[in-house]
Amino acid sequence: MNVLVVEDDLELTQFIQKGLQSEGAAVSVAFDGVIGRSMVNENKFDVVVLDVNLPGLNGYDLCRFIKQNWPAVPVIMLTALGSLDNKVMGFEAGADDYLAKPFAFKELLFRLKALARRHPSRAPRPKRLQLLDLEVETDSHRVWRAGERVELTAREYALLEYFMLNQGKVINRVDLLENVWDVHFNTNTNVVDVYVNYLRRKIDKSEPRLLHTVFGVGYLMGSEP
Repeated sequence: MNVLVVEDDLELTQFIQKGLQSEGAAVSVAFDGVIGRSMVNENKFDVVVLDVNLPGLNGYDLCRFIKQNWPAVPVIMLTALGSLDNKVMGFEAGADDYLAKPFAFKELLFRLKALARRHPSRAPRPKRLQLLDLEVETDSHRVWRAGERVELTAREYALLEYFMLNQGKVINRVDLLENVWDVHFNTNTNVVDVYVNYLRRKIDKSEPRLLHTVFGVGYLMGSEP
């Protein structure tokens, strides 16, 4: 069982990690929500253990991100916020289970094993992505618009694939920096805007436009803004 633990309490994280490893599980750890999101993007996990009060990105939002992109990955919320309202918020965010602190390790282990059995592993990334007449082959990194081949640099392709995997969602610049450039700190760089313009020149030469600016927020890939 491959487990991701996203928890900012070092002592608790080490306790969970050692316990799971003694049971033969592979355990990865993230101490804030932003790093946790990056790790989910880059790795295949059988289950995610997720705290609510995380720096960078709270557990509810990270849970929504996981379920929007990889709905087959089970998530258990592990938090001191054990009220009914908090549990409802967790389940509404997509959590599969909710365990309040303090807890017995045996109960956590039982719940994790049950979740791993009930849920299949994360589905593989689609081999083909399409939006109207824009087509992307993820294995070969080949792109076509209206049947014509579009040549992209590696960074332009990575940006396009991320947009295509998140069609219909407004994506802000920080999210793009973290997931396309792997930059996990505040920066005033305009590299995102520069590369979005590069990409537009290649994939949006004709109507309908597919890559839209949502002013003051970020960008959206879709048939309509």
